[in-house]
Amino acid sequence: MSTFKNLIKITKGTLLFEEPMKNHTSYGIGGPAEAYIIPQDSDDLLRILNYAKENLLSVHFIGSGSNLLVSDDGIRGLVISPRKSFKEIKFNKNLVFAQSGAMLGSLVRKSTKRNLTGLETLIGVPGTIGGALVMNAGAFGSEISNFLTSVSTIRMDGKLIKRKANQINFSYRNSTFKKDEFILSATFELTEASKDKINKKKEIASKGRKTSQPLKYRSAGSVFKNPKGDFAAGYLIEQVGLKGYAIGNAQISDHHANFFINHGNAKAKDIMSLIKISKEKVFQKFNINLELEVKALGFSKKD
Repeated sequence: MSTFKNLIKITKGTLLFEEPMKNHTSYGIGGPAEAYIIPQDSDDLLRILNYAKENLLSVHFIGSGSNLLVSDDGIRGLVISPRKSFKEIKFNKNLVFAQSGAMLGSLVRKSTKRNLTGLETLIGVPGTIGGALVMNAGAFGSEISNFLTSVSTIRMDGKLIKRKANQINFSYRNSTFKKDEFILSATFELTEASKDKINKKKEIASKGRKTSQPLKYRSAGSVFKNPKGDFAAGYLIEQVGLKGYAIGNAQISDHHANFFINHGNAKAKDIMSLIKISKEKVFQKFNINLELEVKALGFSKKD
């Protein structure tokens, strides 16, 4: 524990020991992280990464926890988030610079206020810019990577890397950022459009989200990626009779079967059981192997 305590001497940002991850996930689920850190700035982050490397501490990068399922046993090592510190957003005509800890919703609102189009269908999508890029967040036919021009990251060895968008491979809810890379900032290029056109797209996206998703309950968004083919993951789960199925306080939403919700005191093991049952039944009936969209942290390889 002394190795962790020595972090106090070098960390200028927020440092919390044995911090319950349920406080940092949209699910409201998760055991303690040995150390939860929000670095004050890039210099602070660099010191922390150097310290972790020298002391062989495992490091996990997260955003706002909106797409995260953390084990009830918690996470060993350091959990580092840019939220609440790396949150600058700057505009230069139609070019937008955004740090990784800025919320995606804030970027959308500030862009549309300036009559810049491209990101408005992402209104209501939770999470940070960094998390959205890693997951290649998208909604209603648009993905965040469509408008990316460059991105800056820092590796665990302290090396700063700046890449153009075409040097990163993006696909459906996926990117080729490495697990040992922390996204610092990104630049986007948007185009001007009329306020009416932008508001119409925003309204369609907002209405679609409100009618199709169980927004009043705690969740992590879509649990599974939609498989290739004609059928969405929610439809497949519904077809095997699991819509509304519950284990403890965890339930497969009876509103949208690809949303698994926490009714108050759900455990990660309950959500994970619903995930396993859904995968098994869908595979048995349709021979389709559903792939997780939600990121799982702190679980054993067996789980």
